[in-house]
Amino acid sequence: MRVASWLSGQHRHRMAINLLAGSAAFLAYASMYAFRKPFTAAEFSGLHFAGVDYKVWLVIAQVFGYMLSKVRGITWIAEMQRQNRARALVGLIGFSWLALLGFALIPAPWNIACLFLNGLPLGMVWGVIFGYLEGRRATELMGAFMCASFIVASGVVKTVGKYLMVRHGVSEFWMPFVTGMVFVPPLCLATWALERLPAPSADDMAARSARIPMDARSRSAFLARFLPGVIMIAMAYVALTIMRDFRDNFAAEIWADLGLGNSAAVFTQTEVPIAIAVLLITACTMLVRDNFKALMLNHVMIFSGFALAVLATWLHSRGMIDPVWWVGGSGFGLYLAYVPYNCTFFERLLATFRVGGNVGFIMYISDASGYMGSVAIILFKEFGGMHLSWSAFYASAVVALSSIGMLITLASAFYFKAKARRVEMPVAMPTLA
Repeated sequence: MRVASWLSGQHRHRMAINLLAGSAAFLAYASMYAFRKPFTAAEFSGLHFAGVDYKVWLVIAQVFGYMLSKVRGITWIAEMQRQNRARALVGLIGFSWLALLGFALIPAPWNIACLFLNGLPLGMVWGVIFGYLEGRRATELMGAFMCASFIVASGVVKTVGKYLMVRHGVSEFWMPFVTGMVFVPPLCLATWALERLPAPSADDMAARSARIPMDARSRSAFLARFLPGVIMIAMAYVALTIMRDFRDNFAAEIWADLGLGNSAAVFTQTEVPIAIAVLLITACTMLVRDNFKALMLNHVMIFSGFALAVLATWLHSRGMIDPVWWVGGSGFGLYLAYVPYNCTFFERLLATFRVGGNVGFIMYISDASGYMGSVAIILFKEFGGMHLSWSAFYASAVVALSSIGMLITLASAFYFKAKARRVEMPVAMPTLA
């Protein structure tokens, strides 16, 4: 009887909307990566500026712009109205695409500034897209689709970029702009679909909490209530962002160190299985109706992800697994820890404590902190007197930062568990459609 009810027309319609919304979010965020990450597939061999590898300058410039975008997003995303999202999304990515045109036209090294301008708007794209999805009983499902995009899309756009250079002779400087051009149509299609997504229903708001813009007063009240937890979340997220961004930005160099630098497919080979596995695990958390239990489950996933990254690195250091399994296994662990913060953790945090607000505010506090750490670690690697190879530096960072992350995650779980004891827990949530 329950199966028959679930298969009724109303439920099928709602599930179709959920899958469509998730697919549109996937496509929109994947398209954003085509304007952000293709340049990392090129090595720009032999180019230097001020005695430093030219590509390092490009990564620093873009990540610094991306970091400033995250800082601005703390208030801009928190205050955004629904009716402004589509215009904001097209404007942000359009500006970054023009910056890539400048990168192609302006000679090196002066075009380094274009990568800064390219990153400057892109950090706010996540908040614009996730605003369409949050506050729903199926947010985990839709968010898992979206988060899978930044696992697989980075590898896909690098593969496209490498293909354009190897098979069609596109130069390293024009390749990022041309790759972006390929993804303009899917971006427009995805934005059109997201705009037609219905607002959260009354049942959605009862199951989670109302998602509304947050002014300065509501943001201050949130921080006053949860400041120790926010600090711990930000610290763990800094560790994850450093590792994940380093792995992503210098994938070409890491693979070259490991003897696989000439393969275009290798960028996608490890990322697609990771995306599928993390998507399935994350989406299944929507089956947990109790918001507090789901919040604790997110802590378990994050802790487990840190632990898996350390385990894969330890096995590789002893020659027990090959480089593909190491990069794939450590990546799976990092994304298993990283995706909950971008998809379910803050969603369930707001729902557990019945906070009227939006995910964007706390997410952008964490993101801004994370990318500050990412900029710092790149500068430390290049200017701090360390002479490790890219792969060795990545391995050392995974072990050190994941160990710290596990301790912080445990502390965060105890903090929110104690916090939940002092408030009235919500009643059991309605059955998920």
